[in-house]
Amino acid sequence: MSILFGGGSEFRRIEYKSEAEFERCIVDIQHRLFGPSRFYLDIKRKIGVKGGVQNIPDGYLLDLSGPTPRLYVVENELKAHDPLRHVAVQILQFSISFESEPLAVKRILLSALNEQPSIREACEKYAPARGYRNLDHLIEYMVAECPFAALVIIDEMPESLQSVLSQRFRFGVEVLEVACYEDKNGGRLFLFEPFLADVVGDTTADQNAEGMSAIDTSEIDTLVVPAREDGFEEVFLRENRWYAVRIHDTMRPQIKYLAAYQVHPVSAITFIAPVQSIEPWKESGKYVLNFAEPARPVGPLALVKGGQVRPLQGPRYATHKAIVAAKTLDDVWKKQQ
Repeated sequence: MSILFGGGSEFRRIEYKSEAEFERCIVDIQHRLFGPSRFYLDIKRKIGVKGGVQNIPDGYLLDLSGPTPRLYVVENELKAHDPLRHVAVQILQFSISFESEPLAVKRILLSALNEQPSIREACEKYAPARGYRNLDHLIEYMVAECPFAALVIIDEMPESLQSVLSQRFRFGVEVLEVACYEDKNGGRLFLFEPFLADVVGDTTADQNAEGMSAIDTSEIDTLVVPAREDGFEEVFLRENRWYAVRIHDTMRPQIKYLAAYQVHPVSAITFIAPVQSIEPWKESGKYVLNFAEPARPVGPLALVKGGQVRPLQGPRYATHKAIVAAKTLDDVWKKQQ
């Protein structure tokens, strides 16, 4: 059993009493869980064709954190409810409903926004600033033109859930684990990794004053991975591939290049290769990226002491044009003007 300890208190991991309790906790921590400029609509209304496949999503996430908006249909689930079978079926049905009845989904979202004035106001402010005529046009774009994407929020991640979802669907499915810990007095702590936190990455200027991401996720085409000397020489340069890489499903179709950040003492991006294919790596829920040709030198784009970008501890998303134009690591992820 996992234990968190601090301030003289011991917190033990507990199970949520019900899915309803789990969903209340998600609403309570939504701002920390999803981050700035992402809005959770906790609505349950039936979607789908009458007489055909119909279902009820647990909610929707409006992502207005970058120049290109994104909509995620949300499925909240407990591990105790056999998620491997249930989640896959639900998500497939959601995607069919979006494709067959986009106007119905649009009406549901507009109705929900009318019930939440603060979120509606944020959307109305965002729309003209990003080239949309009005709120109606923005929501229509997110439902009918953006690629379908799903978000599964679960209390405990089954070992094979991520790999099953990744292999079964062509569209992106993100998974968030939200664990609950409780002390003897009923005080609670929640353990989770914020939504898409590693897509923006670990810098001191990842968000501007309005909570907008410093990188447009729709422009991402490159994954940067930290590499130690032995694995780098043997795999990246000789085998022309890199494996056991965790990639967000919604980002996977966009990845066209893989760049290597050699860890200390080099501390720099030194090579980049075009990606030929991305395939599941064993049953790990991770991937192997096979190169279209041998990696070529770049830079080196070195870590700046005291700069905005911290040493890479895991994969990070970037754009090829930023890497080509950069002189340092800071330049790769510098705040857009």
